[in-house]
Amino acid sequence: MALNRRYVPDLKKMGAACEGNYIRLNKLMPEFELGYETSFNIHGDAPSDSREYQARIHLKVIESFPYTSTVEVVQKGLCPEWIQPPCMIVRIYHDARSAEVTSYQNQKRIEGKYQYPNPQMRMPDEKSQLNQFLAEWLTHCLKYGHAEVALDFAPQR
Repeated sequence: MALNRRYVPDLKKMGAACEGNYIRLNKLMPEFELGYETSFNIHGDAPSDSREYQARIHLKVIESFPYTSTVEVVQKGLCPEWIQPPCMIVRIYHDARSAEVTSYQNQKRIEGKYQYPNPQMRMPDEKSQLNQFLAEWLTHCLKYGHAEVALDFAPQR
């Protein structure tokens, strides 16, 4: 007989993920002033054949205050037409050195836990899963991302 246990958020695990996300975002994005944006490519080989695939990751500061910033994280490419590419809004708390997902795929206000089932069919630990997904996504970007650098080879005089 299965026990029907209520979901209890693991605050230590979620805090660790959010602190790690803050560190990863700082590595990918050195500034958090309003309007600052950066993007880079992720390259690799497609597993089914020898063609190369590419995605472009775009980070943009959409709000900036003394102790908090809000960053939009968007991936373009690598998704079939019928799948919406990942897009999330991340709130960064500079004083707490933490970053958490506040919106995913235009779904605003993500609660800490949900009763299941629910009308939106969100998992009981949806917020924790989204922060873990961001951690894995940013780790992948740090490992495989390539910034485009414009080189200017002007003749020396």
